[in-house]
Amino acid sequence: MAKSRLQMNKSIRFSVSIAVITFVLAAIFSVVSSSILSGVMWVTGFFIVLIIVFIGVFFDMLGVAATAAKETPFHAMAAERVFGAKEAILIVRNADRFASFCNDVIGDISGVISGTASTLVVIQLASVLGHGEGTTVQIMIAVMMTSIVAAFTVGGKAMGKFLGIHHSTSIIFFVGKFIAFLDKKFKIKLLKKKK
Repeated sequence: MAKSRLQMNKSIRFSVSIAVITFVLAAIFSVVSSSILSGVMWVTGFFIVLIIVFIGVFFDMLGVAATAAKETPFHAMAAERVFGAKEAILIVRNADRFASFCNDVIGDISGVISGTASTLVVIQLASVLGHGEGTTVQIMIAVMMTSIVAAFTVGGKAMGKFLGIHHSTSIIFFVGKFIAFLDKKFKIKLLKKKK
């Protein structure tokens, strides 16, 4: 009973911290993307939207890879002191939290921001074509833009899931090396090592 209550408290704390992180990151990404998009042409804006979509797809793939990866190959690497292997083990051991951050926080924020950014691009393109708000042309542009973004998002996530499942070891090893590099060069600790 005490153990389940402890797990419940940890789960609640994690959920609240994820919600706060999501709120802060969403606000930052929204302000940055809106300010960048407001000063560029619609073509550049469209490519920025695709970059935001790609970020969501990429992090979704990382989350899937973390849940699909096994610890065993990384233990062999860690025994040989391979750079990034210990970090890869930590990712796999905390796959639920890592996947939650990648898929839910970054992935969902990217989805929301790409939708907002798409709206700004639609408004810019409609004004370039000389059509105001609510016109048939703007509605057609909005439908096309939404369809393109949805197709790239869903298609990209499907490909990302395939790669995440079938190449989980190499993907998580790459992430482990990147995290180890940040720790070594810049003293940025993204993973907590339990004593």
